[in-house]
Amino acid sequence: MPELPEVEVVRAGLAPAVIGSTVTAVSVLDERALTRHAAGAVDFVARLEGVRIDDARRRGKFLWLPLAGGSDAMTAHLGMSGQMLLRVPDAPPERHERIRLFVEHPSHGGLAVVFADQRTFGSLAVDALVPDGDDLIPTQVQHIARDPLDAAFDDAAFVAAVRRRSSAIKRIMLDQTVVSGIGNIYADESLWAARIHPETQGRALSTQAVRRIIGEVRLVLEKALAEGGTSFDAQYVNVNGQAGYFAHSLNAYGQTGKPCARCGGAIRREAFMNRGSHFCPRCQRRR
Repeated sequence: MPELPEVEVVRAGLAPAVIGSTVTAVSVLDERALTRHAAGAVDFVARLEGVRIDDARRRGKFLWLPLAGGSDAMTAHLGMSGQMLLRVPDAPPERHERIRLFVEHPSHGGLAVVFADQRTFGSLAVDALVPDGDDLIPTQVQHIARDPLDAAFDDAAFVAAVRRRSSAIKRIMLDQTVVSGIGNIYADESLWAARIHPETQGRALSTQAVRRIIGEVRLVLEKALAEGGTSFDAQYVNVNGQAGYFAHSLNAYGQTGKPCARCGGAIRREAFMNRGSHFCPRCQRRR
């Protein structure tokens, strides 16, 4: 599933192409891509056509395009395999294309924003914006905590939230109501960097250890952003269809049986929440 770096790469790619543009037409090819828009395809199209896009925002794994008037936004969740692609208006249909927005930008002219999704777990919606501190966010994003790269992220609150829980630290890191944008890949990488076993209880960690974790999370996310995100197959690509290359920098995730880059011990994979945790049992000892 695309995590914070992948979604931010998509947002940053969309921003210069769509901010200030007007939606001239919308083509819904598969209504399964509107599961988050309960009113259906006709309402989705009516609320977008003729409307200007004012911004491109993100929180965690959600991205949204605020619309002129300030009361609504087109919200996108990419799910497991969703893609937002920029194409010329008459480009042939993409494989697994679900929705196509035609936009007219005052400087760039006409473009098509294509939502393609192989597994159909992703969705677009037009959603109301509501206050969240000094921000306006879609109602569908209200339950999502701020992410570690957000300037308003509260480190002290995160430390307190972790240290009052008996859950495993990795489970806490994946809880999007505590901290957003961290998925399986970046949790494994951050815990490896911090030398913390993924099954360590939150309440067993010192304040210093939790602060070390969040510091490593930021470093990993920033490096992944600089490298365009992590791509293992063609399901995650940026708006131009290009893959990220952070997979070449992974130290723990997907490295089962390979020597740890720090101590030489073999990286181990253990089952975790229908997925897997990757860690070095020598460097990341369970206390």
